[in-house]
Amino acid sequence: MKTTSRFAAGMLISGAAFACAAGIAGGGAASAAPQVCGALPGQSSTMAHCSATAKSDAISLAISDNGGVATADARGLSGPAAIALGPDSSVTATGWKPGLAIGIAGPGAQVVIDGKNGPVCTGKGFAFAGDFQTLKGCWQ
Repeated sequence: MKTTSRFAAGMLISGAAFACAAGIAGGGAASAAPQVCGALPGQSSTMAHCSATAKSDAISLAISDNGGVATADARGLSGPAAIALGPDSSVTATGWKPGLAIGIAGPGAQVVIDGKNGPVCTGKGFAFAGDFQTLKGCWQ
């Protein structure tokens, strides 16, 4: 199996696991189904609250639920994942060079991963980010 294929399969499996975790953790009041945007090499996917784009050598994943906004943009053998769960949450994850990156924001939190500097977590809610492009992360 090619390295790119294994990489893509790993990211999709990871995304599915996070989507399941988001569904379990987000129990309570009924809401619309999560929006999942995934992009394999050379593809893009857009919905009302999520967007994922990938150049020919990368993959990306964006998941939003309950009013969150998630955006992932990938190039250069990168694999960013953005997960925004809850009102006023947003994650913007950009991949520029080889490496995985993930950002997760709960209600009221924002995460920005630019792929060049360390991730930034802001806002009042739970936020987490890890970036193997820069070997940095944030948590609140």
